[in-house]
Amino acid sequence: MPSAAYRHWTAIRAGILDDIETAHLAVGGTGRGRRLALLQVTRAYTVLLSAEFQGFCRDLHDECIDAIKSAIPLSLQSIIDREFAYNRLLDRGNPNPGNIGADFNRLGIKFWDVLEKHDGRVAGWKRSLALLNEWRNAIAHHVYDPARLGTIHLRVRKVREWRAACGQLARVFDSVLRTHLLAVTGLEPWS
Repeated sequence: MPSAAYRHWTAIRAGILDDIETAHLAVGGTGRGRRLALLQVTRAYTVLLSAEFQGFCRDLHDECIDAIKSAIPLSLQSIIDREFAYNRLLDRGNPNPGNIGADFNRLGIKFWDVLEKHDGRVAGWKRSLALLNEWRNAIAHHVYDPARLGTIHLRVRKVREWRAACGQLARVFDSVLRTHLLAVTGLEPWS
């Protein structure tokens, strides 16, 4: 069975992202006003996708901490909880590959290395995630550097590609971390 974080990603978070897809499709008319409205919805979709993926990663990280805590004496659980969540990058930074890797590496796994061995497509999805977060920052800080972004023209099809990559990464994160936690604790991490 998948983690609660993954189930929430595929149900609740997907529904939130579907709502902005619907808003994008609902923008009608022709001409400049429509183009500007589509641009703003596309930018909002980008920021929202990054935020929802960050929420998924934080939820999954919390679930991993809980799984590790369940395998140790109650007297040590609060210490483990504080240490694994202390200064967590996903609590204050974007869900970029560096922040995600740093936080999950603390759980005793070489996160991206294991993911890439598990599925050869992870490297491409990881690049997509990095570009999503470059765009998120460009939108949030209103700094559109084509050297960093590849272009200054953001299209919804690109956001849909990023969403698909995030979905695949979420699936692989869930599977790999389940296997890792089962090996480390000897207990089924989520059931």
